[in-house]
Amino acid sequence: MPIKDTLTLEDAVRLTGPLSFNIMLKPAGSLCNLDCQYCYYLDKADIYGGREPRMDADMLEAVVREYIRANEVPEVTFNWHGGEPLILGLDFYRKALEFERRYADGKKIRNTIQTNGTLLTDEWADFLAANDFLVGISIDGPRDIHDRFRKDKGQKPTFDRVLAGLRLLQRHGVQFNTMSTVNNASEGRGLETYLFLRSLGSRYMQFMPVVEHVLYPLNGAGKPDRKRRPHIVSPETPGALIAGWSVGDVAFGRFLCDIFDYWVRNDVGSVFVGHFDAALACWCGAQPGTCVYGETCGGNAVIEHNGDMYPCDHFVYPAYRLGNILTDGIKDMMTSPAMTKFGLDKRNRLPGKCLRCRWRFACNGECPKHRFNVTEKGETGLNALCAGLSLFYSHVAPYMDKMKELLLMKQSPAGVIPWARAMKTDR
Repeated sequence: MPIKDTLTLEDAVRLTGPLSFNIMLKPAGSLCNLDCQYCYYLDKADIYGGREPRMDADMLEAVVREYIRANEVPEVTFNWHGGEPLILGLDFYRKALEFERRYADGKKIRNTIQTNGTLLTDEWADFLAANDFLVGISIDGPRDIHDRFRKDKGQKPTFDRVLAGLRLLQRHGVQFNTMSTVNNASEGRGLETYLFLRSLGSRYMQFMPVVEHVLYPLNGAGKPDRKRRPHIVSPETPGALIAGWSVGDVAFGRFLCDIFDYWVRNDVGSVFVGHFDAALACWCGAQPGTCVYGETCGGNAVIEHNGDMYPCDHFVYPAYRLGNILTDGIKDMMTSPAMTKFGLDKRNRLPGKCLRCRWRFACNGECPKHRFNVTEKGETGLNALCAGLSLFYSHVAPYMDKMKELLLMKQSPAGVIPWARAMKTDR
């Protein structure tokens, strides 16, 4: 049976130790110049009356000041997200840096920004390089995969503009990584996607599976109109359907396996893939570095343009609102019973099938946003990607064991490459 309302000693240590957390800042809310079909954030505008949200200077100052003060550690990272955060313009971020310097109080401040890349200019690239921003570029893969769902407001393809933005970053020496969704257009093309991103110079890759639920607008006959843009909703919404662009469970596992088979024989230590890094960390008993594969949640909140705070980027719904920084305080919200329960529920609500699974130590039920399937015994909360994740962990286990062995001998995990080349791929 699932564990209920359990607080472990490790939880207690984490909750009572120096407060350290990340916040995804949404200064432009869901505002974006693109109209990506699978975007789960565009519809968040409905929460705020459909208006175009923009964080004003007073709110920006309050966010910067309170975020730095609430983190009880010597280094604080600002993660600027959207929507499209570049829409706010350079002056907004110049002001943000001014506030960061004013309130740093001896702490080291870092900045990351996630962008679709289409608004980048030489001036932007100069600014990002001069201020040591780490830039995440959203690009799904080769042209046909990327342009399948990532179009602008006029439904025109964006691949060439994204690529131009990425090249600008490279010319100006800006550090960047790539964020790629894995959707049904990506199925069967894992290695192709990886090699393409590698050819662009990406050495840090994140692959995010797209599994969403939607409601279609009704037509005159009162039936779902599949020709119109659907509304992305939470899985428990009555009438919600799995979106057509969602990746299949086994297809996602094979996507990762196809990349892994090349990576483990050629690129360990020179190219870093989020899923592989997290798996190796879990194999070694360390924190995976990403909330998706952590045992609990609760360390990666979201602040919207108006100061509203939510426990997670994927749970920006009114029911999950923690409060507002102007009235509740970031530290109080991060340590609130609601946030604590949200974080612990990730572990405490695992179905029995997960508790008995040999891969629980590495998977931990993956992201709660995907836990809407039912087990063979009728238990709720099974991750929709379970079959694919099981396939992936089964496939990589011998190589993870070998890399763990190398690390225990204080050797580089890259030493797995010749060993892996001698291994026969069995899948």
